[in-house]
Order: sequence, then structure tokens, then C-alpha cells
Amino acid sequence: MAQTLQTSSSSSEPSDGRVVAIRGGVVDVAFSGAAPRIYARVQTEGITMEVASIVGDGVVRCIALGPVRGIGLGARARVDAAGIEVPVGEAVLGRMLNIFGDPLDGQSPPDAVERRPIHQSPPQLTDRLLRAEVMETGIKAIDLLSPIEKGGKTGLFGGAGVGKTVLLSELIHNTVEHHKGVSLFCGIGERSREAEELWREMGDAGVRDQMVMLFGQMNEAPGVRFLVGHSALTMAEYFRDDREQDVLLLIDNIFRFVQAGSEVSGLLGRMPSRVGYQPTLATELASLQERIASTRKGAITAIQAVYVPADDFTDPAAAHIFSHLSASVVLSRKRASEGLYPAVDPLASTSVMLTPNVVGQRHYDIARAVRRTLAEYEDLRDIIAMLGIEELSAHDRAVVARARRLERFLTQPFFTVDASAGTSGKLVPVADTLHGCEAILSQTSFDHPESAYYMIGPLSDLTGALA
Repeated sequence: MAQTLQTSSSSSEPSDGRVVAIRGGVVDVAFSGAAPRIYARVQTEGITMEVASIVGDGVVRCIALGPVRGIGLGARARVDAAGIEVPVGEAVLGRMLNIFGDPLDGQSPPDAVERRPIHQSPPQLTDRLLRAEVMETGIKAIDLLSPIEKGGKTGLFGGAGVGKTVLLSELIHNTVEHHKGVSLFCGIGERSREAEELWREMGDAGVRDQMVMLFGQMNEAPGVRFLVGHSALTMAEYFRDDREQDVLLLIDNIFRFVQAGSEVSGLLGRMPSRVGYQPTLATELASLQERIASTRKGAITAIQAVYVPADDFTDPAAAHIFSHLSASVVLSRKRASEGLYPAVDPLASTSVMLTPNVVGQRHYDIARAVRRTLAEYEDLRDIIAMLGIEELSAHDRAVVARARRLERFLTQPFFTVDASAGTSGKLVPVADTLHGCEAILSQTSFDHPESAYYMIGPLSDLTGALA
């Protein structure tokens, strides 16, 4: 089991302190004796805080994990050197909790047998285990072009309004029901409406009893949004290391973790770095991401929604998150505007699993052929716009016909939006996806119009399609 991180300024226990400064969500507390440890828990006026830095002369700077409007200068503060802890164990299953493990579902607090600090070290390199195994999602565009690694980290990248949360909800629907281990959802900086909807949907699907939901919502203090991910990882590590179970961890949205860290960093008085981000961006992100790993006891498979500011994939937050992932599903605003949902960009999405040794030679060849056909079509778009498709050669017209049908075949009706869209969701096995793409790639003329391929499941849904 990973060991707790602790940084101590002195071996003697600190005495009670007094609040000497308040800056937004950051509070300075002065102690007459030794300063408390980094990550120590400080209580004042009913507000919980965590020690973030030691200023000197017995003064520590704390991140407030609640509204500071109730705190006054000179308020008395008490220290709990153990730090912030959350309950772990079977009792948290089926519950909606906050950063401290307190209930948000209106029920009594979980009767947990143990509480653990939220700050833990990642597994040792010698304890890690690499698994070349793919997790099937039933979503054609992802399974074909960006297969998810079981025990790896997958990012759903996209700007505002391109469908990240809907795609994550569909992944939850398709994978949680068939997942044999424990599922854990961590909402960072999300809307309360989305939390309530997810809670209700998971109950209706009958999978809530094997799922834990943690939320640090949009209206809460930046310290809560910054630390709730660590609370979720502590619970996930318990099921992986102690219960030796596989864990499916879903995070929405990891960018809000970076954003909260930037808020906290500014309040702590650190000099901002590139594009205004905190200078500790890489370290803070790594401290969270490196805890998501597979060991000999079990695996944590993480699927993370990632907001991309202004659709700029060179943004430091997006670039740093990219470096931790084994699969990247990039959502395109252009495809979303054309109504091609899920708006997965087939040329930008990647996965380390898409190799012949892992997915097989046939899958690899079909995926490459699909990408090549779509890339050729992309190059021909300008010519078509200027001169019309009639000016293309017969070969190029066949490429365009195949590409446009592939684009529409890779769309899919989702279970999570079937009520609002008036459609019935489809879950498509990988074998059917490969068969459909292979059939389209092999043809030069088609009996059905492009629109017939739009929002269907397997190719057998197409009336008169080849078996």
C-alpha cells in the first residue's frame, strides 16, 4: 500500500494558533510554538483548512476548504496533524460524497471501518504492471481509432459544447454495467445539475451499488476543487490495493483541477508562469496522474474529460495532460457543427493500443485505411469547394464517396440522449465496427445515399447492406 506523504517542520507538536490574514481562499495562521506540518488539517470557526506552505516564524499559509466569510482576524485555530482523511471500504459504495467523505445524498454518513489521508505516494516502479489489454466501449469511433487501454489513462479533449460530458456519460453507461470491479466518478468543478442527473441515471441503470460518486462542485472553494481528485484516488487505491479489484475512474473535468490549482497558486502569492498558469502546474498534475496506475494487485483505468480553452491544443494545461495519457480522444468543433456525433476527430485521436500486437493486424490495417481515406478527403475539400466534385478524377470521386460514408457510419445514437434526440441508443461490438468499415472501404459504388449511413449501429442496420 502507498505510504502517506508528510513534511514536518519540527518534531514538537504545534500549539493553538490565531488567524492573522485572509486573502480570498487562503488564510494565514500564526502559532506561538512550532509550525504544523505541510498537509496538516487546521480548523477555525467551523471551516476546515489545509496547510499549503510555511511562511516562517510560526506562520503557515492554509487553503480554505469552505467559505471564508465566517472567519475573522484573531480567530482561534486548532491543528490535526493527521491531515484531511476520507472513509474507505465497502460502506462508500452506492454513495454520493464530498471531499471529506461526508454524504451529499441525504443519507447518514458511511459507516467506514477506516479513514485514510488523501495525500498518498504513487506506487513504486517495481510494483507497477503494464497490461496490453483493450477495454471495449461499444462506441464505433473510439473502439476503431482510439482504443482504450485497460489500466491506462484516456483523455476526452474538446472545447466548450462539443460533447465531452455526453460522451463521458455514454462511456459510463456502456462500461459500468459490464465492469466487474468498482466504478468511481469524480466531478471536479461541475454543475450541480449534472451531479443530480448522473446520480439519478446510475440508479435507473441499476449500477449505483457498485459505484462511488465524489463531487467538488463549481460553486465551492478552489481548494475543494483542487483536492477532491486526491480524495477520489485514495478511495480508488483502497479497492485496488486492499480489495485487489479493478477500478474504473471517471473524472469530469480534469482541466478544472488545473484551473483550481491556478486560483490557489495566485492566492498563495506565487509568480504566474506561461499564460498565467501556476509555476507548479507540471508537478501538481503529475502528483495526481501518477497515482493512477496498474499494479500486481489490480488496475485503475481512468477516463478523463479535458476542457481545451478556446480550442487551443497548445495551451499548457492541455499539453501537460496529453503527456500522461495512453489514449487521446479529440473532439472536433467542425464535426460537431456538421452534426457528426460523437464529434471524434479521426485524424487527431490516438492510442498506444492501436498496434498489430495488441488489437491484431486486421484491426490495425482497417484503422489505417480509414484514416488514410479520411485524410485524402480532407485534402480534396478545397478543390471540391472551388471547382465541384465533377472535376475530380474517378479515383478521387470514389475516395470522396467512401470517406463521406465512413464519416456518417462512425456516428452513433447514444443511450444517454435518446429521450431528447428521439432515437434509440446503439452499442456496437468491435467486430461489427470492423466489418462495416471494411465493407465501405472495399466498394467503389454504393446502392444507398450517404444519409442512410448516418446514426446507425452496425452496418446490418442499413437496409439491404451486405452481410
